[in-house]
Amino acid sequence: MRAVITVIGQDKVGIIARVSGLLGENGINILDISQTIMQDVFTMIMLVDMKDKKVSDIADGIKAIEKDMGLSIHVQNEDVFNLMHRV
Repeated sequence: MRAVITVIGQDKVGIIARVSGLLGENGINILDISQTIMQDVFTMIMLVDMKDKKVSDIADGIKAIEKDMGLSIHVQNEDVFNLMHRV
């Protein structure tokens, strides 16, 4: 399964490292990544290949990053994401 991960929060050192580290530890490949900072707000969208992984496999790690870094992180199946954002 491919998934879209969105990350939003106050900019601080280590956001990309923490999120990509979690993915790497779980064998999840980053296919594409876009990040920007709007004033002090960090935003990132990643397209990842989860292969045989489920969102629940990384849910605890995502929650820990959100809590530790004050971020909002969402993981969605790519097909669901695309259907929600069609015009």
